[in-house]
Amino acid sequence: MLQKLAIVTCESMGDYNNNAESEDQILAALLTQYQLSFKFEIWSDKSVNWLQYTHIIIKSPWDYFDRYKEFTTWCSDIILTGIPVYNDISTVIWNADKKYLFDIESKGHRVIPTQYLSKSQNVSLNDAFEKFDTDSLIFKPSVSGGAKNTLHIIKSNWERYEDQIKELVQEEDFLLQPFIKEVVEEGEYSFIFFGGKFSHAVLKQPRAGDFRVQHFFGGRITSIKPEPGILADAQRIINDFAAGCLYARVDGVLIEGVFYLMELELIEPYLFLFTHPKAKHNYMTAILEKLA
Repeated sequence: MLQKLAIVTCESMGDYNNNAESEDQILAALLTQYQLSFKFEIWSDKSVNWLQYTHIIIKSPWDYFDRYKEFTTWCSDIILTGIPVYNDISTVIWNADKKYLFDIESKGHRVIPTQYLSKSQNVSLNDAFEKFDTDSLIFKPSVSGGAKNTLHIIKSNWERYEDQIKELVQEEDFLLQPFIKEVVEEGEYSFIFFGGKFSHAVLKQPRAGDFRVQHFFGGRITSIKPEPGILADAQRIINDFAAGCLYARVDGVLIEGVFYLMELELIEPYLFLFTHPKAKHNYMTAILEKLA
């Protein structure tokens, strides 16, 4: 049977793909090189006949967090087709809400301390400052990406954010975390895995005066060779939660030399394929193994 692949993308990546090479284009070139039949499809396009495809690869549905209910409904519809999907749809649904951090922590992995705020909940930032023993907090949606609606709140002037926070929590669930100064001082580590195997790693550092490490906010990306102990921590997270995934990205930070998870990206992570000479080969090898 001739294989025909649907590569899932979105209507528009907006500003999220600035300052970096398009990985949709990279993937298209790789699939063409290997003479595979494929087509990019917008996940939210109701006219797509998904049943014409033998496999689905979820690549860049970057707007899923803006259309969460619509996206999870699409996921449920795709499950009913029985078409093999990479990453697995049940994994994607689990990973779409950052409450998954509590699952990972419950398995004994070190995770940045996190407080969950349910929709319409009364928020006491004073309690959070005390709980985390910090003068600086990060407030972000439980379903989010690209630093959307993410606030850096300082204890000395948090009242200026009070009305905005109350308004935002009326709309959706949020997370509170202590601000991790090491993200600014050293950077955030990303470890990329294909087929459960480590491929390459980068260090993401924010531009001067910012705390957001994403490249579309001007962050600096450096290819690195990770220390074996830190890589082993990332691999254990993969083994427990992403062993069967086509792709995975473990994002974390070193605090006093100890690795703490910030996010496990299993839906639409930027894979930094341009940073390592073997990255594209590793990616394609994992795809071919899945298709086999």
